[in-house]
Amino acid sequence: MSGEEQVPVTEQLTDNMDRGRFELCRDDHLVGWLYYTHLKPNRYALRHTEVETSHQRQGVAGALVRRVFDEIRARGGTITAICPFVVDYLSRRTAYADLVDARHPGYSDRAAAESARMPAGG
Repeated sequence: MSGEEQVPVTEQLTDNMDRGRFELCRDDHLVGWLYYTHLKPNRYALRHTEVETSHQRQGVAGALVRRVFDEIRARGGTITAICPFVVDYLSRRTAYADLVDARHPGYSDRAAAESARMPAGG
């Protein structure tokens, strides 16, 4: 096989309910996760996205958020966007706008989400 051929990557999303996070594995390696709080009736407050340092800048966060959105849609759920990355992702795409809980949408832009995460006084 030449160095230019691409080997397909296998991705799998898992809902690790014990840890309150969705986990994305690529080729059986945990590469990223998105912490959530599951609220009634079927709303997910998406709180924080993380990507393993060795997999940053490889599209992991975007793939993770997209897969999480697809999973929540399949469950008939809605989302409240708290994580700045999730807020930014939603602001750039309309395909998932229907998932945002109208009564509890979360933050409207990344700056608001990031400023809310800053500790009081700085």
